[in-house]
Amino acid sequence: MKSCSFAGHREVYASGVDEKIQVAIEDIIKTDDSFVFYTGGMGEFDRKCASGVRNAKARHPELNIKLVLVEPYMKNGLNANKEYYERSFDDIVIPMELAGVHYKEAITQRNRWMIDRSDYLIAFVYQDFGGAYGALRYAQKKDGLVIINLSEKESFTNG
Repeated sequence: MKSCSFAGHREVYASGVDEKIQVAIEDIIKTDDSFVFYTGGMGEFDRKCASGVRNAKARHPELNIKLVLVEPYMKNGLNANKEYYERSFDDIVIPMELAGVHYKEAITQRNRWMIDRSDYLIAFVYQDFGGAYGALRYAQKKDGLVIINLSEKESFTNG
């Protein structure tokens, strides 16, 4: 089973991003018949990516494609909006490794947890600061990880 994470800014100020996400997802699901996509579920880019995965699942029912929401800590909304989460995601994970991590550091650590378990990273990072930039910089140090930064229209493999 191959895996992919997403990293992007909360707001996306570019046209055609939905199409770029869909093309990237379609390209990488050709590499295996079983795929898990990890999303942090924060911001516009993550919502667009989750939608792209759901579209791929609908177009390719013959593939085993899973969309997993990875939360940095327990949130009241998970229980309050249980039906939404159950309908929208195949699984919800709160990594045990994040237990006891200060909430201000938990999102960064969650992003690293996703990247550490991924074969691919689909990113939309165009600023040189913030959480998405930090996640991309971390990913660039991981050998063998294929990074597709849609803001640059390029991809490369580390290592």
